[in-house]
Amino acid sequence: MGRTGTQAAEAEAELTRALRTGPFHLALRTALTARGLALHRVQHRLAQRGVRVGVTSLSYWQQGARRPQRPESLRAVRMLEDVLDLPAQALTRLLEPGGTAPETERPAARSYRLLVEESRALERLLTELESPADGGLHTVCHLERVFIGPDRALSGRDSQHVVRAHRDGVDRYVAIHHGDSGCDPGQVTVRATENCRVGRVRWHSGSGVLVAELLFDARLRAGETYVFGYGFEDGTGGPSGEYIRGFSFAGGQYVLQVRFDNAALPVRCRRFARASATAPRTAQQELTLAGRHRGVHLVEPAVRPGILGISWDWT
Repeated sequence: MGRTGTQAAEAEAELTRALRTGPFHLALRTALTARGLALHRVQHRLAQRGVRVGVTSLSYWQQGARRPQRPESLRAVRMLEDVLDLPAQALTRLLEPGGTAPETERPAARSYRLLVEESRALERLLTELESPADGGLHTVCHLERVFIGPDRALSGRDSQHVVRAHRDGVDRYVAIHHGDSGCDPGQVTVRATENCRVGRVRWHSGSGVLVAELLFDARLRAGETYVFGYGFEDGTGGPSGEYIRGFSFAGGQYVLQVRFDNAALPVRCRRFARASATAPRTAQQELTLAGRHRGVHLVEPAVRPGILGISWDWT
């Protein structure tokens, strides 16, 4: 069954938005959908123009699993613009540095310099709390809920944490909070919600980093598990465009939920992973707002060292 005129117009409008804001993989997938072309047909039409590219590569490109970089791949992208009846450079510009979206439409990512400053500040704060590298705990399961307010800022987050001690005598957990740009960590409130209490709290105003000691109600022996809950109330930073969680060690399951106020809903959400703070994003996947609380989520069954996160676009 063919599409109606209204459906076709909506598809073109969505394509126009995707080409304007990116990222590349979403723009490509939206163009394929709008043109109603299967990947094998696209491959055939590229071959007719003297460009050979595999269906698997095309699939990876539209999923965000791989990004065209080699000269022959970039030539294929230019031919894709012709095959998909797109304006010249509509796709190729999205592969240029900074070409995923205009700076005015997306909160700027942390610069390398800022990341280094935050890392140094965090190291000093953890030293003040005499916190060892791993804390003697292994995460069994971590459920985290992040709340974005009507002003598009991070208003707070809650965590339900299940851990297992791998040495005797563990009686605390050190939680870390990274605020968004403009955050005043001195105004952030730390809450102990279950089976723990707030101990020492330290922060670094320049980097927006805060660390909080959560004291358990019991001293754990090696092999014992423990369930506890805590949260942060923020609301001091500027508009938020992503939430990330870094992992220094492999662990158990991690679930991240991001909930948005009905007065400020994003137009697009996606999950992603990074091998490090400066590495490119991989494993990107579009997420759909759902539920009464208007949220999105990701589930990682077995965490590996690196970064997991959810990002969103406001326009």
